[in-house]
Amino acid sequence: MRVLLLGGTSEIGLAILAALRLPPDAEVILAGRDQQRLAAAGKSLARPVTVARYDAMDTATHQAFADQVCASGVPDLVIAATGVLIPQQRIERDVRLAAAMIETNFTGHVTALLAFGEAMRKRGSGTIVVLSSVAAVRPRRFNSVYGATKAALDAFARGYADSLHGTGVRVLLVRPGFVTGRMTAGMTPAPLATTPEAVGAAVARALGRSIRGGSRSVVWVPAPLAGLAAVLKLVPRPVWRRLKN
Repeated sequence: MRVLLLGGTSEIGLAILAALRLPPDAEVILAGRDQQRLAAAGKSLARPVTVARYDAMDTATHQAFADQVCASGVPDLVIAATGVLIPQQRIERDVRLAAAMIETNFTGHVTALLAFGEAMRKRGSGTIVVLSSVAAVRPRRFNSVYGATKAALDAFARGYADSLHGTGVRVLLVRPGFVTGRMTAGMTPAPLATTPEAVGAAVARALGRSIRGGSRSVVWVPAPLAGLAAVLKLVPRPVWRRLKN
């Protein structure tokens, strides 16, 4: 079994790998820009890993990167966990940061996943895990750019899942709420906040059900967040604007 984590230092991505309880002979590839941090992340998993150079923003290299990885065997599981959260105030002062977040959180995912998805399609099997967010449901004024990147990624994942239907390739879309961790350090947790470990456990359960013949395609973490998201969609826009933050 080959598993590729795009965003190899991601807390959520690593938590998913830890929760999967992969067999000892599984090959785990951690892909990212900082080789030292990738190596340290590998040690945290307490298992042998391979590290690979991958830059989510360097979209021109993504096809070649996928070809290089797949030359040794198409991954059975690709986890797309690359992402950044840049405060809206900083983005408004420097619009280049907005472009960087869009490329990292959305564009880079599209180009990389299309490349790996096509390799999986040709083989006839594989699973892609895409980390979206509750922010994709209805972006707030305090994080409109971040929310837009997640909304775009969420839409792509749903459409791509439909495109791959019947090919043997599955897309699992994960929508966590506020996740306490490095990315959200210093921020006030939102209602129904969760942890990387909880997200990892939920994804592992969903992937386990698929192996046993389940067909779940979307995972909310925590599960009650699905109901809250449905309510958020119904809030009138004038009321939505007056909500704190």
